[in-house]
Amino acid sequence: MSQPRTVSLLGSTGSIGTQALDVIARNPERFDVVALAAGGADPDAVVAQARAVRPSLVAVASADAATAIARELPGIEVVAGADAVVTAAGCGADVVLNGITGSVGLRPTLAALEAGSTLALANKESLIAGGALVKAAVRREGQIVPVDSEHSALAQALRGGRAHEVRRLVVTASGGAFRGRSRADLVGVTSADALRHPTWSMGPVVTINSASMVNKALEVIEAHLLFDIPMEHIDVVVHAQSVVHSMVEFIDGSTLAQASPPDMRLPIALGLSWPDRLADAAPGCDWTQATSWTFEPLDEEAFPAVRVARAAVAASALHPAVFNAANEECVRAFVDGRLPFLGIVDTVRDVVEQYEAPADLSLEAVDEAERWARERAAAIIGLGTET
Repeated sequence: MSQPRTVSLLGSTGSIGTQALDVIARNPERFDVVALAAGGADPDAVVAQARAVRPSLVAVASADAATAIARELPGIEVVAGADAVVTAAGCGADVVLNGITGSVGLRPTLAALEAGSTLALANKESLIAGGALVKAAVRREGQIVPVDSEHSALAQALRGGRAHEVRRLVVTASGGAFRGRSRADLVGVTSADALRHPTWSMGPVVTINSASMVNKALEVIEAHLLFDIPMEHIDVVVHAQSVVHSMVEFIDGSTLAQASPPDMRLPIALGLSWPDRLADAAPGCDWTQATSWTFEPLDEEAFPAVRVARAAVAASALHPAVFNAANEECVRAFVDGRLPFLGIVDTVRDVVEQYEAPADLSLEAVDEAERWARERAAAIIGLGTET
């Protein structure tokens, strides 16, 4: 029997992290968790996780939380601070699962790749913000394994043909909390409304991004970068049942789709074990029951985020970082009641259109682009709330 794969789990107390630990607990002979990283907002949860898997390293952003955690975990190294997660990412584990939310995941993504680890990537924002920097850090084919359900589905379907046989990628969208609503219907909706996702249980930022279709816009950019498919050959279709997770159309007219009930444990398991599959990672479809699937075109008048994302990619390598950072600022403002729902994508569009990218592409340039985008978005939001 082969040795278990060592795993560094970033964002261990979040939705992806907790489900990953469930997958690992059911396959103890396959995986050995050597590092956990979390923000530290829930020290008790970090302690409980560490006691269950006994990593050699625990990384938390909060210094206060680190002190309390270290007291409860004698014999385990605990590191703290903004760069602690980078330490966990670069520890040399066989697999680094990046389940952090937001572009703060960029440096850990680069650290994992530079250490030679396989990167199981659930943090789409780091690829979108880092773009060419992330791709340049890849040392071998297959080093990045997507964990988003859509990109995992695409990776699986792409096994069915060769690169030159691909005509287009079709990324499915649940439609989020506001599927089927017109732009007029979206006036006055609240963050509580946006958080009522009909299918998936996710963190608040991802759930709101799903409602605005920004999540799908980010996924189109991610698919473009992961699979080297031009943006114009990537389509979005609304599939309310969330059973077909995405599709690949080939030049002969065949379309291969990956289907399974909505359960993130399946793509997480594939991310950890790729290219192998784990038995019974999640329940399969019950083909003995009558069912139906629907597919609808995306209403880009009500949900223009994908169109804005296409423009960002066409503008420069740094514009996607601006798109993402501006959206993060807008989502915070929406949750705080300082920006209406429709103002999220409208503001992101304005910020993207106003940005002028420098000639160079570097980590510092990404940081500066994000800083500018957040400040510009905040200024636009402030103007909109003045009376």
